[in-house]
Amino acid sequence: MELTQFIQNVLNGVSIGSVYAIFALGYTLIFSILGIINFAHGAVFTLGAYFTYTLAVGQFGINGLLKNVDLFPNGSPLGSSVPGFVLALLIGSVLAGLVGVVIERLAFRPLRSRGADPLLALVSSLGVALVLVNLIQYLVGAEIYSFPADVYGNLKPALVLHVGEKLVVIRTVQIIIFVVSMIMLIILGYLISRTKIGKALRAVAENPGTSSLLGISVDRYVLYTFFLSGFLGGLAGTLVATSFGIAGPYFGVTYGLKGLAVIVLGGLGSIPGAVVGGIVIGLAEAFVPAEYSAYKEAVAFALLFVILLVRPQGLLGRALVQKV
Repeated sequence: MELTQFIQNVLNGVSIGSVYAIFALGYTLIFSILGIINFAHGAVFTLGAYFTYTLAVGQFGINGLLKNVDLFPNGSPLGSSVPGFVLALLIGSVLAGLVGVVIERLAFRPLRSRGADPLLALVSSLGVALVLVNLIQYLVGAEIYSFPADVYGNLKPALVLHVGEKLVVIRTVQIIIFVVSMIMLIILGYLISRTKIGKALRAVAENPGTSSLLGISVDRYVLYTFFLSGFLGGLAGTLVATSFGIAGPYFGVTYGLKGLAVIVLGGLGSIPGAVVGGIVIGLAEAFVPAEYSAYKEAVAFALLFVILLVRPQGLLGRALVQKV
């Protein structure tokens, strides 16, 4: 492989891997607190992209309840400039976070209050995901929606690096995706490790019963967790959508499966593991030869299978200690 192709693959892999990481953190946060997988996270990922699209563009196609609707005939004030789009992105992500809170209230809290088996919560979240996906399709149809080409303003579409006599092309959107993802990861790391909320979340994750006895409102911090998870999912959905478009209501299904692979690969419940797992899977996919690109989706799970054979707890996970 030529050096330029190698560099190109690394840049592509790190870009998409950072999105996998930030998306997988939503899974990790909820698993850390409740010990369950929220299968509705992929639907929240999709909703985040649609929320931002609605605020920044507001033009819908020929299918669904909102067919031919144009919310902003003179152009959306939130999509006409970079600061406006950033505001739309933040609002869309907050709305996705609020959807996460609603999901916790409807699908998780009633089961948790009854002491139900965690498997029932998993099935409940899967049901919520199906409802959300079908609701999206009912409202806007199954067609592809794309953000305007100038969604990031007048920035150059790509940067060109000269490596010897060859060229390496980096799309501007890839740089933006990576930078935003890293900023969010740093903020989340600071929130979890240095703030009062983060310390309370870690206490609830360690032992909910003891945390409650110490005066920590477990239900409140579970809600915070679902909001953070939804916010991260919605943010990741929009970042991907600005690069590839919104590929219909099932847009988040593939990323949801990738997110599961990421958290298992990195180590269940490990925030650094989610980051490492996302980057590893992104790089693995980027190095799939072009002639085998149709099998790219299988790479994440093939890699996961191999890693788990060697290290069942994941790359950065902790082995379970059996107490006797």
